[in-house]
Amino acid sequence: MSSKQTQDIHRLGRHTRYRVVVGNSRDDRPWLNAQPSCPVLAQHHIAHVGLMEARKPFEVVRHDQSGTYMMACEEGEGQVLVDGNWQTMKAGQACLLPPFVMNSFRCESDKPWKFTWVRYQEDGERQPILFSHSPVMAAYDDAALRYAVEGLRSEAAAAADPGTMQLWVDLIQSYVMRFAEPYRTDDRLARVWSAVDAKLGADWTLAELAQLAAMSEEHLRRLCKQQLGRSPMQHVIFLRMHRASYLLATTEEKVETIARAVGYRNPFTFSTTFKKWVGWRPSDFRARGKVT
Repeated sequence: MSSKQTQDIHRLGRHTRYRVVVGNSRDDRPWLNAQPSCPVLAQHHIAHVGLMEARKPFEVVRHDQSGTYMMACEEGEGQVLVDGNWQTMKAGQACLLPPFVMNSFRCESDKPWKFTWVRYQEDGERQPILFSHSPVMAAYDDAALRYAVEGLRSEAAAAADPGTMQLWVDLIQSYVMRFAEPYRTDDRLARVWSAVDAKLGADWTLAELAQLAAMSEEHLRRLCKQQLGRSPMQHVIFLRMHRASYLLATTEEKVETIARAVGYRNPFTFSTTFKKWVGWRPSDFRARGKVT
């Protein structure tokens, strides 16, 4: 992969405005200069949180984002790269972008795109906050998360009382986890994904998934889109790519062997799918030595 292909982009534009709280005051990146810090964020492995009012030509591309990224839209809309495809995120929606893959989002409208974000710092020794049933994009009332981030920033920029900041940080974490692991998750879906995860090499079909869930194919499709932001078969691919990433980073198995283990008899098809979903070829991903 050439250096041009792997070059990150961080284009804010002169009309974009943002407010941030960083977990590490030693972060010397220019866009984080002079932003208040809160060491308490490190308790939850949070690198920074913030409030963004983006305007065209705002664009961010991270080829190897080292932590889960949650964003919740308050107003306007923007484009987010989700599962290898561009999707529009509008007011009243949130998305959860996984670590160690290519994350990208941009503003294509002249109107402001307002969103709240929480950026985690994770590594191969710690399980990311994503779960097998975490939504990729779904309906979400951003108000509570936004107010918690605003409260933390006000406190961090003024009195910076550790006890008060602790309360705000714990609220932020609870709101993220409420989205990442919905308490309303249907037990039937949990049963389906547990079965798929146990046999990722099987040739799963929508009919088989619906039979496991004891519901019609259309009902399963509708429920998955509502709770996960993916179709059932797209979520099968997500689980396969997640397992493949882990095997590539933690074993010396050949790519062809890993492809078969997650349901791909054709290594080329596996490589193409992995590149689309993760942003790297399997061999390039392995060379980086990361665990998802």
